[in-house]
Amino acid sequence: MPFFDFSLQLSATRAWPLSPSAFSVSSFYAIPRAIHYHIPSSCSTVTTPSSVAPMPPHQPAASTFPRMPLELVLSFIEAASTQVDNDTYVHLLRALTLRNQRSFELFMNAVDRGTPHGILLGDAVKRLRVVLDHNQPLGLHHHSFALAVNACPKLSELDISLYGCAEPGQDIVGLPDVSRLRRAAPSFDEQTLSLLKAGPRIDHLHFDNWSENQQSIFQLLDIWPSLHFLSIGGTSPKHLQNSPPPFPCSLRGLRLNFQTTPSVDFLKWLLHNSTGSLRILHFQRDPSVDALEYLVNAHGSRLKSVSLPALGSPELSNIITKCSDLIELRTENPSLSPGLYKNFPRQIEHLAFGLDRETLLNSVIDVVKTSDALKTVDVQLRESGRAHTLLPSLKMACTYRGIELNTITDLRAFRTLDMTKPV
Repeated sequence: MPFFDFSLQLSATRAWPLSPSAFSVSSFYAIPRAIHYHIPSSCSTVTTPSSVAPMPPHQPAASTFPRMPLELVLSFIEAASTQVDNDTYVHLLRALTLRNQRSFELFMNAVDRGTPHGILLGDAVKRLRVVLDHNQPLGLHHHSFALAVNACPKLSELDISLYGCAEPGQDIVGLPDVSRLRRAAPSFDEQTLSLLKAGPRIDHLHFDNWSENQQSIFQLLDIWPSLHFLSIGGTSPKHLQNSPPPFPCSLRGLRLNFQTTPSVDFLKWLLHNSTGSLRILHFQRDPSVDALEYLVNAHGSRLKSVSLPALGSPELSNIITKCSDLIELRTENPSLSPGLYKNFPRQIEHLAFGLDRETLLNSVIDVVKTSDALKTVDVQLRESGRAHTLLPSLKMACTYRGIELNTITDLRAFRTLDMTKPV
């Protein structure tokens, strides 16, 4: 489900500026509500002159149309908000986002454990996303982040994005990702770590590190021995000489999103205790051959789901065929080798791939016709793939075999399917 963002902003409707911090309707009520309004700041009128005069040079002029007072807008929103019941707010806060100190303060007021209503709302939060951006003057503090986590005793999924701080004069809009990854960010202090360790049990952790800090990932992984699913991305972690003992968790799922694949040494450290438990391995970008070869050799016999966006080399395809117990394979590549389909595990139930005009669909149709286990086929349909001559044959084969066929044109929607369909 989408995250509810506490940093709800309202467009300015008066002549003087509002506070530079994010404006939220929640500051006027104990309970926030995700209502988005936009009040036009100007409106032009047309008048008919009594006589025709020469057209003067066009000069932009400020509108004289009266502006609606902000207090009146807020009174409308308040009147609507008073009719919302507790169940609506509970559903609204099930997944939320905190981006700055202002959103943190509003959230803490809403989930005040000193009131029955606050307890109800705090217990409703299951997924929390926080943005720790040290390049923003009003960014969320580490300590505030830990307090917010502790205010949600039933929290199970935590999503953290860490951004470093640019040097003075170096904060350039549109700077390439590689340059932004070199920004410095502080590690978590002991007080923050202690608060997090005393907080709720976390099953799913998603950590994107867009800074040069190499300690944060090790600090966070040391907090929650209960992790089952881990997603990490951004700056590729290094296996430091003073790294802690092997990661104690037995992970069931791992998702990696790095421009440079982490070293095999780091992967060995991370998955030391996951040999018998790892079932899901998803990559946002294709890994190095060495990294994938290690992962498949160490865990391939038990893997159930593998996602590789490109499968861009014969070496990667050959390695994947070693996953003898695989039941789901996902890729965006429309040009997979026919040899990959010929060596498919017999128990494959879910296949996802890209389709353009050059895709060799004969191999896919053969799998559909001969597989006794296949249940679902997801096709990321490119523009040129709409006119593929064998697409009707694929649809007919799936219908005849009772296989669900989904065609998705939105690439972003296609990429989220592997998150919404657990194995």
